[in-house]
Amino acid sequence: MPTAHEIDYRIQGHEMQFVEIELDPGESAIAEAGSLMYKDASITMSAVFGDGSGQSGGFMDKLFGAGKRVLTGESLFTTVFTHEGTDKAQVAFAAPYPGTILALDLSNFQGRLICQKDTFLAAARGVSVGIAFQKKILTGLFGGEGFIMQKLEGDGMVFVHAGGTLVERELKAGEELHVDTGCLVALTRDVDYDVITVGGIKSMIFGGEGVFFARLRGPGHVWLQSLPFSRLAGRVLANLSPLTRKQGEGSVLGPLGDLLGGR
Repeated sequence: MPTAHEIDYRIQGHEMQFVEIELDPGESAIAEAGSLMYKDASITMSAVFGDGSGQSGGFMDKLFGAGKRVLTGESLFTTVFTHEGTDKAQVAFAAPYPGTILALDLSNFQGRLICQKDTFLAAARGVSVGIAFQKKILTGLFGGEGFIMQKLEGDGMVFVHAGGTLVERELKAGEELHVDTGCLVALTRDVDYDVITVGGIKSMIFGGEGVFFARLRGPGHVWLQSLPFSRLAGRVLANLSPLTRKQGEGSVLGPLGDLLGGR
């Protein structure tokens, strides 16, 4: 019997997408803090302890769930949006940077998906958002961007965000794919996930591709992104030298303009 709320939705936009969720009276959606774009007045917001799934459990279960969220770098609380009016109402959540929003029904994936900790955007209430513990020590200690993965469980809709261009691959049994750890978005529960070194010492130091790859072995489905946020942020920070911070955007005078401007 389904436990998650059944919600309708529309994904709008191209480079900078947002998802508009339509709620019936009494229905709820959960989302990470800071993702709200707009909502109808009849939809109330409340911060709940843990993942906001609304599933039964005592205080210790909720405390353990909140602790798992802290391990993934998220807040102790999740925001729940509940429609308390009549008819239908809408609430929308925006992608944090250019890319694609994926709408995935967990009931089509045996009730579980594993995803990067920063890709989860929103879900129907009843979906549990936790941490996917890695079995191998190398994965847990040295996985870089991809070593902490979130586990989405339930039978409802979830919305995750992939940066840049989205790539989907269906891996056959035994088929292996090596991926930059930051470019991994999500994978189905059957995919074997581990972290391996990129090669020899020379490749690690001078290759410019980091030290580890995510090794994905089929069978199963994987989603990849061409633009991890860490890569985008790294490029921006690399170009923010003290000189460029002072120059106005499009300035042709550079330091001379600072002198003329009295700075």
